[in-house]
Amino acid sequence: MEPIAAVVPEPPALAQTPIDQRVFDLYDEYCHGGIDRREFLRRAGALTIGGVSALAMAQSLLPRYAQAQTISFTDTRMKARYVEYPSPGGNSGRMRAYLVQPAGSGPFPAVVVFHENRGLNPYVEDVARRLAVAGFLALAPDGLAPVGGYPGNDDDGRTLQAGLDQAKLRQDMVNSARFLKTHAMSSGKLGATGFCWGGGMTKQLAVALGTDLQAGAPFYGAAPDAASARSIRAPMLVHYAEKDDRINAMWPDFGAALTAAAVPHQMHVYPGTQHGFHNNSTPRYHEASAALAWERTLAFMRQHLA
Repeated sequence: MEPIAAVVPEPPALAQTPIDQRVFDLYDEYCHGGIDRREFLRRAGALTIGGVSALAMAQSLLPRYAQAQTISFTDTRMKARYVEYPSPGGNSGRMRAYLVQPAGSGPFPAVVVFHENRGLNPYVEDVARRLAVAGFLALAPDGLAPVGGYPGNDDDGRTLQAGLDQAKLRQDMVNSARFLKTHAMSSGKLGATGFCWGGGMTKQLAVALGTDLQAGAPFYGAAPDAASARSIRAPMLVHYAEKDDRINAMWPDFGAALTAAAVPHQMHVYPGTQHGFHNNSTPRYHEASAALAWERTLAFMRQHLA
């Protein structure tokens, strides 16, 4: 299937004062571990935009997770709890995850949700609840469980995740997907989605599981090498931000590998958006694009997990 480019209205200002692209670029470097928070704020403060320091712009980009909650913890359409399960070959042999099921007796089609490069933060937990109220059994594993879990802030979470054995971390995520697929409340049909690092993990899961995965919908995230991508069998729905050159440069080889493997796939680029546009806890969020991408994701999961 040929890639499809989304037609989305140009985004409104992401904050009361529009944020300069140079500040977005610095934030992207900070989010991906290239610089720490102090250096991010220092460099942004050294920029002058309209004769004024860009420090306030930089500070506005830091996450505010209270804004990310769209589904209440007490919403009667779903039931959420934390679960633990074995994870052989992972970082500690055990894993912990946030499991959310729709109201009702099930079984339900299942979707695993992979977090960014800083552990299971409140935004990703809310995504799991969004899936549950849409009718899916959702599992959001915390890759930081072997080191005590998400520490309550992204800076420490990013440091903890970077310090893990990365191959074992990926194994923890694969084990989590298998746990969900065989869960008593699961129909046995499995989908996956994820954001940033989790988008890359969604693609890696598709490589690892082959026909055991029925659908993958990654948001941004690094692509596997072309040889590995040819092992993918699950239909793929790939979401990219327009202003995300490093990640988008991986698409031609990844898309060609999917085509060579005869994997049904769609790719959407959302005009004017930044990496992380689905995350509604910072001004990178673009409501129209996030809503469209999410509608497409739900429709895609319903199509392939029904």
